[in-house]
Amino acid sequence: MFESLGNKLQDILEKLGRERQLTEAQVKASMREIRMALLEADVNFTVAKDFVGRVSEQAVGQQVLGSLNAGQTVIKLVHDELIQTLGGESAQPSLDKKHNVWFMVGLQGAGKTTSSGKLAAHYKKQGRRVLLVAADTQRPAARDQLEVLSKQVGVPVLKVNDGETPAETKARIEEHLARDPRDLVIVDTAGRLQIDEGLMNQLAALKAELQPTETLLVVDAMTGQEALNVAQSFDERIGVSGLIMTKMDGDARGGAALSARSVTGKPIYFAGVSEKIGGLEPFYPDRVAGRILGMGDVLGLIERAQEADLKAMDVKKPGDFDLEDLLLQLRQIRKLGPLGDLMKMIPGMSRALPEGFTIDEKQLQRIDAMISSMTVKERRNPKMIDGSRRKRIAKGSGSSVQDINKLLKMHEQMKEMMKMLGQMTGGKGKGMRMPKLPRGGGQVPPSLKMKK
Repeated sequence: MFESLGNKLQDILEKLGRERQLTEAQVKASMREIRMALLEADVNFTVAKDFVGRVSEQAVGQQVLGSLNAGQTVIKLVHDELIQTLGGESAQPSLDKKHNVWFMVGLQGAGKTTSSGKLAAHYKKQGRRVLLVAADTQRPAARDQLEVLSKQVGVPVLKVNDGETPAETKARIEEHLARDPRDLVIVDTAGRLQIDEGLMNQLAALKAELQPTETLLVVDAMTGQEALNVAQSFDERIGVSGLIMTKMDGDARGGAALSARSVTGKPIYFAGVSEKIGGLEPFYPDRVAGRILGMGDVLGLIERAQEADLKAMDVKKPGDFDLEDLLLQLRQIRKLGPLGDLMKMIPGMSRALPEGFTIDEKQLQRIDAMISSMTVKERRNPKMIDGSRRKRIAKGSGSSVQDINKLLKMHEQMKEMMKMLGQMTGGKGKGMRMPKLPRGGGQVPPSLKMKK
């Protein structure tokens, strides 16, 4: 979503970064370009104007102009201001030990029901006992959709009946909690294709009865500035405590997410990054700002690895990297998500990749199929794979003999590279183990820290 904006900002800041001293005219010209880039990304006009104004004011106020490393200082000012525009400190919904009722509101098609299921999965992993309440009686099959999601996540669901009053819904929820105590109740409410009095009155009546501890507005990030108008209308009539921005993995311009905090005054709690049940991530302004400016997101990468519970690769010798090791590593990497997204989380990688760069995920599946069609002996000793074996493997994996040849050649190149790495790190003959990722606190292990 932020790729186009990120590339433009990085181009502007790259030119500034090369300058050791800046004149006021250079800064003004760069700020003009930044404002145009923000407006082209559908950022709210007032937000873009204020953003550029604050950066220019700080650049002059800190006597950056004419000083050494002025370009790098301006880059830092833009980065810091981008974090503040996105919301500053990361915010999450408040959670009590026992009683939590979250009210999900939004227009139809924004992703309320899917987000309710994703929230249930997210907090179940943290040890919460979740109850989903299917209160969308307007959209056909909405209650059935939430029931399917509840089974996928492994949490109970309470379906609201047609014509049921808010008081009856509250009584049924309390009865269910008395039977089966739950500390987090997520209520999926009805939406409309547009805001109308009927929708607002229904939501207000249900909210007054249930007295939720959080009211989460689900907003479709691909609708642009209109999403912020919707947020303001809901906040005025219903009262909203935070936002969930869905479809952040889409190709819209991203201006709504950048403007949300400044326009609505409400924090973005979560971002929907895929259709999968695990495709909901806490929204971290500093990490998003880092990705936009090409600085990567190392902590995000580490957290993905922790969630995927990656195992350390243990190879007796660097030269013993066989096809079984390759298959294990391939499957573990695929757990982290699309490979193209992972590469962009590495600092500087987004600029190194050509615009529109994608990785064919199906090719990784084909490699998996080819290796899986081999026997255990063949995986551990690829040299025994002769012509007849290659034909059998190709037939079993639905590929060609040429594909098998390419795979074996790629493996040999990787094996040579592993040998070289082993020699460079002094691991030759001593065994090699990939460093374990930290289990908490986001601390980078000493073995992964940069050395002079």
